[in-house]
Amino acid sequence: MPPNPPTPARAPSAPRTPAPGASLAVGLRATVRAAVTESDTASAMGSGDVPVLATPRLLALAEAAAFAAVAPQLAEGLTTVGTSVSLEHRRASPLGAEIVVEAELTEVAGSRLVFRFIARVDGTDEDVVLGAGTVERVVVDRARFVARVGAEQADADRGRPNEAADE
Repeated sequence: MPPNPPTPARAPSAPRTPAPGASLAVGLRATVRAAVTESDTASAMGSGDVPVLATPRLLALAEAAAFAAVAPQLAEGLTTVGTSVSLEHRRASPLGAEIVVEAELTEVAGSRLVFRFIARVDGTDEDVVLGAGTVERVVVDRARFVARVGAEQADADRGRPNEAADE
Protein backbone atom coordinates (compact mmCIF):
# COMPACT_ATOMS: atom_id res chain seq x y z
CA MET A 1 0.00 0.00 0.00
CA PRO A 2 1.53 3.36 -1.02
CA PRO A 3 2.06 5.95 1.72
CA ASN A 4 -0.54 8.64 2.10
CA PRO A 5 0.40 11.81 0.25
CA PRO A 6 1.40 14.66 2.50
CA THR A 7 -1.43 16.86 3.62
CA PRO A 8 -0.98 20.37 2.26
CA ALA A 9 -0.24 22.91 4.95
CA ARG A 10 -3.12 25.21 5.67
CA ALA A 11 -2.45 28.85 5.22
CA PRO A 12 -2.53 30.68 8.51
CA SER A 13 -5.82 32.42 9.00
CA ALA A 14 -5.74 36.17 8.78
CA PRO A 15 -6.05 37.95 12.09
CA ARG A 16 -9.53 39.25 12.71
CA THR A 17 -9.76 42.97 12.35
CA PRO A 18 -11.49 45.14 14.90
CA ALA A 19 -15.08 46.11 14.35
CA PRO A 20 -15.40 49.08 11.99
CA GLY A 21 -15.18 52.35 13.84
CA ALA A 22 -13.82 50.81 17.02
CA SER A 23 -10.34 51.70 18.27
CA LEU A 24 -9.92 49.08 20.96
CA ALA A 25 -6.69 47.80 22.42
CA VAL A 26 -5.88 45.29 25.11
CA GLY A 27 -5.27 47.06 28.40
CA LEU A 28 -8.24 49.46 28.41
CA ARG A 29 -9.59 49.67 31.97
CA ALA A 30 -12.43 51.11 34.00
CA THR A 31 -13.57 51.09 37.61
CA VAL A 32 -17.11 51.15 38.96
CA ARG A 33 -17.90 51.91 42.60
CA ALA A 34 -21.08 51.21 44.55
CA ALA A 35 -22.34 50.98 48.10
CA VAL A 36 -24.51 47.96 48.88
CA THR A 37 -28.08 49.16 49.41
CA GLU A 38 -31.26 47.25 50.19
CA SER A 39 -32.11 47.04 46.46
CA ASP A 40 -28.72 45.35 45.78
CA THR A 41 -29.35 42.46 48.17
CA ALA A 42 -30.10 38.86 47.36
CA SER A 43 -33.43 39.13 49.17
CA ALA A 44 -34.48 42.17 47.12
CA MET A 45 -33.33 40.68 43.80
CA GLY A 46 -34.91 37.30 44.40
CA SER A 47 -31.62 35.39 44.20
CA GLY A 48 -31.72 34.42 47.87
CA ASP A 49 -33.16 35.52 51.19
CA VAL A 50 -30.22 37.21 52.88
CA PRO A 51 -29.42 40.95 53.12
CA VAL A 52 -26.03 40.82 51.34
CA LEU A 53 -24.83 41.85 47.88
CA ALA A 54 -26.64 39.66 45.35
CA THR A 55 -24.57 37.78 42.81
CA PRO A 56 -26.69 39.23 39.94
CA ARG A 57 -25.84 42.73 41.20
CA LEU A 58 -22.13 41.87 41.31
CA LEU A 59 -22.46 40.66 37.72
CA ALA A 60 -24.18 43.92 36.71
CA LEU A 61 -21.31 45.92 38.23
CA ALA A 62 -18.76 43.79 36.33
CA GLU A 63 -20.67 44.33 33.06
CA ALA A 64 -20.84 48.08 33.76
CA ALA A 65 -17.08 48.26 34.34
CA ALA A 66 -16.38 46.28 31.16
CA PHE A 67 -18.66 48.55 29.11
CA ALA A 68 -17.13 51.68 30.65
CA ALA A 69 -13.64 50.48 29.69
CA VAL A 70 -14.40 50.58 25.96
CA ALA A 71 -17.36 52.93 25.51
CA PRO A 72 -15.25 56.08 25.05
CA GLN A 73 -13.31 54.36 22.25
CA LEU A 74 -16.33 53.26 20.22
CA ALA A 75 -17.34 55.12 17.08
CA GLU A 76 -20.72 56.86 16.95
CA GLY A 77 -23.51 54.30 16.66
CA LEU A 78 -21.56 51.36 18.07
CA THR A 79 -22.08 49.73 21.45
CA THR A 80 -21.24 46.44 23.12
CA VAL A 81 -23.55 43.69 24.35
CA GLY A 82 -22.79 40.92 26.80
CA THR A 83 -22.51 37.37 25.47
CA SER A 84 -20.75 35.29 28.12
CA VAL A 85 -19.70 35.53 31.77
CA SER A 86 -17.68 33.50 34.22
CA LEU A 87 -18.14 34.75 37.78
CA GLU A 88 -16.86 33.53 41.12
CA HIS A 89 -18.59 35.28 44.04
CA ARG A 90 -16.16 34.56 46.88
CA ARG A 91 -17.33 36.62 49.83
CA ALA A 92 -20.55 38.15 51.16
CA SER A 93 -20.88 41.95 51.36
CA PRO A 94 -23.32 43.41 53.90
CA LEU A 95 -25.49 46.50 53.56
CA GLY A 96 -23.37 49.63 53.42
CA ALA A 97 -20.23 47.90 52.16
CA GLU A 98 -18.31 49.96 49.60
CA ILE A 99 -17.54 47.89 46.51
CA VAL A 100 -15.07 48.65 43.72
CA VAL A 101 -15.07 46.60 40.52
CA GLU A 102 -12.17 46.94 38.08
CA ALA A 103 -12.37 45.58 34.54
CA GLU A 104 -9.56 45.29 31.99
CA LEU A 105 -9.82 44.41 28.31
CA THR A 106 -7.60 41.34 27.86
CA GLU A 107 -8.48 40.13 24.36
CA VAL A 108 -9.76 41.66 21.12
CA ALA A 109 -10.74 39.26 18.33
CA GLY A 110 -12.65 41.16 15.68
CA SER A 111 -15.83 42.35 17.34
CA ARG A 112 -15.38 39.96 20.30
CA LEU A 113 -13.99 41.51 23.49
CA VAL A 114 -12.89 39.65 26.62
CA PHE A 115 -12.45 41.39 29.95
CA ARG A 116 -11.02 40.23 33.26
CA PHE A 117 -12.61 41.77 36.36
CA ILE A 118 -12.04 41.78 40.07
CA ALA A 119 -14.34 43.08 42.82
CA ARG A 120 -12.97 44.27 46.12
CA VAL A 121 -14.15 45.89 49.35
CA ASP A 122 -13.18 49.56 49.19
CA GLY A 123 -12.07 51.71 52.10
CA THR A 124 -10.07 49.11 54.01
CA ASP A 125 -6.36 48.52 54.39
CA GLU A 126 -6.82 44.86 53.52
CA ASP A 127 -7.10 43.56 49.97
CA VAL A 128 -10.47 41.82 50.35
CA VAL A 129 -11.53 40.18 47.07
CA LEU A 130 -15.29 39.69 46.80
CA GLY A 131 -15.38 38.17 43.37
CA ALA A 132 -13.60 37.81 40.07
CA GLY A 133 -14.09 36.45 36.59
CA THR A 134 -14.38 37.25 32.92
CA VAL A 135 -16.93 39.05 30.80
CA GLU A 136 -17.25 38.65 27.05
CA ARG A 137 -18.94 41.36 25.00
CA VAL A 138 -19.41 41.92 21.28
CA VAL A 139 -19.28 45.23 19.42
CA VAL A 140 -22.50 45.83 17.47
CA ASP A 141 -24.19 48.58 15.53
CA ARG A 142 -26.69 49.82 18.11
CA ALA A 143 -29.51 50.75 15.70
CA ARG A 144 -29.30 47.44 13.79
CA PHE A 145 -29.19 45.47 17.02
CA VAL A 146 -32.23 47.23 18.49
CA ALA A 147 -34.15 46.89 15.21
CA ARG A 148 -33.35 43.16 15.00
CA VAL A 149 -34.46 42.56 18.59
CA GLY A 150 -37.69 44.48 17.88
CA ALA A 151 -38.32 42.37 14.76
CA GLU A 152 -37.69 39.18 16.72
CA GLN A 153 -40.17 40.26 19.39
CA ALA A 154 -42.80 41.20 16.80
CA ASP A 155 -42.42 37.82 15.12
CA ALA A 156 -42.63 36.04 18.48
CA ASP A 157 -45.79 37.99 19.31
CA ARG A 158 -47.28 36.75 16.02
CA GLY A 159 -46.08 33.20 16.70
CA ARG A 160 -43.75 33.10 13.70
CA PRO A 161 -40.07 32.34 13.48
CA ASN A 162 -37.95 35.38 12.72
CA GLU A 163 -35.97 35.49 9.50
CA ALA A 164 -34.21 38.68 10.69
CA ALA A 165 -32.32 36.64 13.29
CA ASP A 166 -30.38 34.96 10.48
CA GLU A 167 -28.59 38.15 9.36
